[in-house]
Amino acid sequence: MIQRRLTTILAADVAGFSRLTGADEEGTVARLRQLRSELIDPAIATHRGRLVKTTGDGAFVEFASVVDAVRCAVEVQRGMAARNAGFASEKQIQFRVGINLGDVVVEADGDLMGDGVNVAARLEAIAPAGGIVLSRAAWDQVEGKIDLAIEDLGEHSLKNIARPVHAYRVQLGGTEPKADNPLVARSEKPSIAVLPFQNMSGDPEQDYFADGMVEDIITALSRVKLFFVVARNSSFVYKGRAVDIKQVGRELGVRYVLEGSVRKAGNRVRITGQLIEAASGHHVWADRFEGNLEDIFALQDSVTASIVGAIEPSLMAAEIVRGRSKPTENLDAYDCFLRGTAAYYKATREGHDAAATFFERAIELDPHYASAKAWYADSLVMRRVHGWLRPGDENKGLKLAREVAAEAGDDATALARASRAFTFFGGDHGLAVTLAERALALNPNSAQVLVAAGWEHCFNCTDPGKAIELFTRAMRLSPRDPEIPLTLSGLAYANLMLGRDADALLWSQKAIQEMPSLLPAYRAQIFALVRLNRIDEARETADRMVELDPAFTIAARTPPYRDARFRDELRSTLKAAGLPD
Repeated sequence: MIQRRLTTILAADVAGFSRLTGADEEGTVARLRQLRSELIDPAIATHRGRLVKTTGDGAFVEFASVVDAVRCAVEVQRGMAARNAGFASEKQIQFRVGINLGDVVVEADGDLMGDGVNVAARLEAIAPAGGIVLSRAAWDQVEGKIDLAIEDLGEHSLKNIARPVHAYRVQLGGTEPKADNPLVARSEKPSIAVLPFQNMSGDPEQDYFADGMVEDIITALSRVKLFFVVARNSSFVYKGRAVDIKQVGRELGVRYVLEGSVRKAGNRVRITGQLIEAASGHHVWADRFEGNLEDIFALQDSVTASIVGAIEPSLMAAEIVRGRSKPTENLDAYDCFLRGTAAYYKATREGHDAAATFFERAIELDPHYASAKAWYADSLVMRRVHGWLRPGDENKGLKLAREVAAEAGDDATALARASRAFTFFGGDHGLAVTLAERALALNPNSAQVLVAAGWEHCFNCTDPGKAIELFTRAMRLSPRDPEIPLTLSGLAYANLMLGRDADALLWSQKAIQEMPSLLPAYRAQIFALVRLNRIDEARETADRMVELDPAFTIAARTPPYRDARFRDELRSTLKAAGLPD
């Protein structure tokens, strides 16, 4: 008769064991023997565990108590952290640990078999080096019984395990890598981050082409509603850096990471890409695409379709068709557009000067290029926000926005950017909100669209609660976005409209911490402080703001809020803090 029992299984192995032994086989084996005799075996004995078996660089240990298993794992991992301190990173020995509570089959020789063991092994495979991952069954037994922080990793489809397994990671306080952004939270949808593609052309000036390729892929993927796609600005934080895919997955909260390269030579282009499961490092898909520049959009469609097919084979081809959008048939115009967006993202006055030149040239080459017009109009809005407007910029921005509204079709990003221009240059809040909502319906997965819609609801002053919802979703989509301070500032204003002054103060302070030069956040902070009757602090904030913008006047810098009472109160609070009319 088969013997079964409910028990706790701890599975462990050495991260990068092949690399370690390849560099120093004898030294690595000797260190592992020493670690086992001095650290691992004593910890197992102390916490009443039983070594079931070893598997080369790994081991399975049985415990009667999940609490004992977790305490044993923590003791070992912390001990390893201390012992690794004297070694270079490439020579450190680090364990991955998975713990599961489950039903097992007991063999005559004491070995254990079954799903209870298999789940522990699969959890170990998704654990970071130096980390511990628990199943939900294990976590339910230790919740409230261990003084350790836990990160919810959500459900995972584990190899050869029929049902998804909910996983939790033990945070050991510095002994393992961990997500450093509180805005990261797992999505139930298939989630993906597209990292900047490597420019293999040998010419740094061609970076803009590789960046534009990635941005087009992100846009196409985000239109497929079955995906959760991290926004461009968060994934581009990793540009120019050697990255660990598992760390990227943890930091951005994604299941898959796409990386690749672009090689452009003459009229030919080669795109390579590989899709990686972040937790395991498993390569899901890899391919290479070559063609003439005249076929660049077809190449982009092929890359996008292949990624979608690799993640969710059941997607219908029609969903890919809806995600396709050729921005222009004029390749020279497209080249200028990519250069303009690259300059725009510099977020400096000089950057916007260069962007204007490139966008104007793109529009000359293709007079119906809605994306170029929209980005140009939004660049002019940024000039208005920072006080850099030139004569004629307002009329130009409004003209461009009107053309985008008529020509953009289903280009959600273009419509969203045009909505800002209608607010700042035309004062047409109704049309601005309509365009923003239309963009949101077309692409609800775009952080840019969500932020634009959130600000339009703020400026329109009709639904600040919805603005908060949109800003929050945008931060989830782009958790490491360099422009998050602007979103935090929007949350401050939305809370001011709802009379939540303490919350508004908190959001404005966070925005200033992230970007100490962000003037709208200072205005929101002053507004909240005056309402809270903290006048001295409001005046100190006003002094800091004038240091940043000596030419500041209330009349020139008051945003175009539709509600006259809110707009007037903003002006009066700024005046109460001592700012000039």
